[in-house]
Amino acid sequence: MARKSLGLRQARRETLVGRHADRRAELKGVVAHPDTDPQARADAVRQLARLPRDSSSVRLRSRDQIDGRPRGVLTRFGLSRVRFRALALSGELPGVRKASR
Repeated sequence: MARKSLGLRQARRETLVGRHADRRAELKGVVAHPDTDPQARADAVRQLARLPRDSSSVRLRSRDQIDGRPRGVLTRFGLSRVRFRALALSGELPGVRKASR
């Protein structure tokens, strides 16, 4: 089970990503466009650098929805491999069963 502070940090990052997503996408578009003036591109890079680091979606981590485990998370279910196996074997995941049976 992950520490609560790590889950709270992740939640804070998610809100920052949502808050700054439009502005970040706009600035990245200016930087990536081939016809952008070099001065405008440099300004866009500076403005991107001024945004909070945690507002970048790359800094998000996929975590188990139940206990917050950061590794081995199956995206389709939002559960870690450990939790997924336990729930599947106990029959709590509808439509999921062992392949070897």
